[in-house]
Amino acid sequence: MLLMFGLTAMPASGASLLLNAEGVFTAVLARFAFKEMGGGTADSTTLSGFLDRIEKRYGRANRIWVMDRGIPTEDSLAKMRSIGASYLVGTPKGRLTKLEQSFLNRPWAKVRDGVQVKRLATEEDVYVLAQSDARIDKERGMRRKRLRRYVERLKALQGQSLTRDQLLMKLGAAKHDAGRAAGLVKVTWPKDASSTASLGFSLDRHRLRQVRRREGRYLLRTNLTAHEPDALWTFYIQLTEVEQAFKEIKHDLAIRPIFHKTEDRIEAHIFVAFLAYCLQVTLKAKLRALAGGTTPREVLAKFKTMQMVDVHLPTTDGRELTLSRYTQPEAEHRMLLDQLRLNLPCQPPPRITVAQATQATAELTL
Repeated sequence: MLLMFGLTAMPASGASLLLNAEGVFTAVLARFAFKEMGGGTADSTTLSGFLDRIEKRYGRANRIWVMDRGIPTEDSLAKMRSIGASYLVGTPKGRLTKLEQSFLNRPWAKVRDGVQVKRLATEEDVYVLAQSDARIDKERGMRRKRLRRYVERLKALQGQSLTRDQLLMKLGAAKHDAGRAAGLVKVTWPKDASSTASLGFSLDRHRLRQVRRREGRYLLRTNLTAHEPDALWTFYIQLTEVEQAFKEIKHDLAIRPIFHKTEDRIEAHIFVAFLAYCLQVTLKAKLRALAGGTTPREVLAKFKTMQMVDVHLPTTDGRELTLSRYTQPEAEHRMLLDQLRLNLPCQPPPRITVAQATQATAELTL
């Protein structure tokens, strides 16, 4: 199964992840955007090229394209239906508004604790409405926090003596900080410019009820008519693994996007990133089995304090003794090593070399 997740932050090499049927990260596909288009291309315009190139390289197989809502367009979905491709995509919230009444009489099906889904079949596609209790709490908490700050800012503006232009500038900044929460408040101000302007605002309760009803809900769209809604939700939720993979590559492993210009360098950078990610996944699996609750990020942070140093000691006969040594592990290091059943290698043997000054003198003599 192919899960495609576009990145515009890597302009020379938009990237995707290839996962197998078990959701295991098996490859990074990064050359398609480099071959097809220039940098900074929008995600919604990359899908057609990805479809053609992947089918040309790997053949037309029974793939399921799982995509976030920002990638597919109606035209690209129509093309996928015409060639017999299967897709499962996130859907903009505007479509949920259109289908909301159709979902009312549909029963909820439990996927797991705190997650329910509904299924709605249409002539063209099947829609799955998902609701997550954890997502409700998260979105509701974010909305309340932003709305509270926005109202506090509006109250502060009411107490200030401002011209209309000054008021509008400060109001625009407050709306920008509030984001979508600003749409829940009706704000009024004088239409005519004057020396001072007063601000009025009130809560849009009808709009607030709509937002509360949709918090924690998202709509999926697919042409997989034979699958149950819980299976479709399981497919889609694997996108979080793709997003987490990119997040770990960029942040935990500190492999930031580098704006390469040549194909060889792009491939080399992706290859190194993939190797680093494989090592991190291996460490994560080992921690899950032997040290539950410990993350790779914590392990890497702890072991960063251990260093490898070279000690150079001159000898009486003009040579140099080099001792490569790692610093001794502290108590927390030894505890982690014991939990992971790992042993540090032996200290490297000393190396005896001719000193640089002696070499230079010998060369001059010759």
